[in-house]
Amino acid sequence: MEPTGSDIAVIGGGLVGLASAYTLAKQAPELSIAVLEAEEVIASHQSTRNSGVLHSGIYYRPGSLKAELTRTGSQALAEFCERHEISFQRCGKVIIATRDAEIPALEEIERRGIANGLQGLRRLASAELAELEPHVTARAALSVPEAGVIDFRGVATELAASISRSGNEVVTGFRATAIAGTADGYRISAASGAEWHTRLLVNCAGLQSDRVAIMAGERPPVSIIPFRGEYYVMPRERDYLVNHLVYPVPDPRFPFLGVHFTRRIDESVEVGPNAVLAFGRQHYRGEGRADWGDVAEMLRSRALWRLAMTYWRTGAVEAVRSRSKRLYAAAARRLIPEVHASDLVRGGSGIRAQAVTPEGTLADDFVIVENATAVHVLNAPSPAATACLAIGERIAGRILTKLKTD
Repeated sequence: MEPTGSDIAVIGGGLVGLASAYTLAKQAPELSIAVLEAEEVIASHQSTRNSGVLHSGIYYRPGSLKAELTRTGSQALAEFCERHEISFQRCGKVIIATRDAEIPALEEIERRGIANGLQGLRRLASAELAELEPHVTARAALSVPEAGVIDFRGVATELAASISRSGNEVVTGFRATAIAGTADGYRISAASGAEWHTRLLVNCAGLQSDRVAIMAGERPPVSIIPFRGEYYVMPRERDYLVNHLVYPVPDPRFPFLGVHFTRRIDESVEVGPNAVLAFGRQHYRGEGRADWGDVAEMLRSRALWRLAMTYWRTGAVEAVRSRSKRLYAAAARRLIPEVHASDLVRGGSGIRAQAVTPEGTLADDFVIVENATAVHVLNAPSPAATACLAIGERIAGRILTKLKTD
């Protein structure tokens, strides 16, 4: 095949990759940009296999990239949706402490929210909670009015269309298998036999980001461990139990938010997700078998074994609950006591690309590393969908700086 090329190649056609290319196209229209996506459909993984929540930035450590980029990204994404008539709604959420022991953690979340600049946060009295979410029971509750729901598929579609309208390319079915350095950049080879030449590389490959970094000659400081999140949907005759978004106080040791309720942009009510170790980076529930090559790689990983030694009890509980609708319903019933196993209809699932350090520590912030010719986004799970435009701005700035010093 005849090789093709561009000034900048973005590997990964999820929201972060598309947002990076979109921003680069706006800021540097003289450059040629290509998004190289492995799947035949853009945004096939983390970008659209999630709760569809527009996050507010309340949970994240003040001063962290997550805190900064989620706040600016949420506003930028809302404005993008308004311009392009994409559905979103700031419906608000309530975060629930179901036990007295959780109240200090709820107070810490409130402090973080205030430090991160959230507006309208308030603790709810029992009567106020009953008005917002009459079927929820709590020892304490926090209202977060800036949280919402959004059509992430619509966002991805519009980003891709805008990239194409600007004269740049979104190439699907381009699964990178090798990346070689050249005198003027990189040569990217695909499983199909196609090749792409580029001056600068942006790695937004999500679940494959560490592998892409290694192919490009980088030594990533983290490796990806896939965690599957499984969802249920409530039947229409029972979804009156949830008005907006209802979340538990999350375990501060983990980046996962716990089983929660989401009234999505299409008005369906989703319950979940949980978080279980996946037997493959694309091992979705009910969609194919385990990837034993991925499993073997994980078993060779010291990071996974160190992680397992610390959190094996939690992992075992999640694994058992994954196979029991009764136990899953029990977790949901902590927030809404009227929920029963019969109210849960199996829904979809997603895989979180969780970065883990060699010491077995879960990376709790976005991880972006770079060299003279490449930027690698190595940890950008939730809330990266909400923050995608802000992450794209950050990446575009770094890439354009490299071009100026080239």
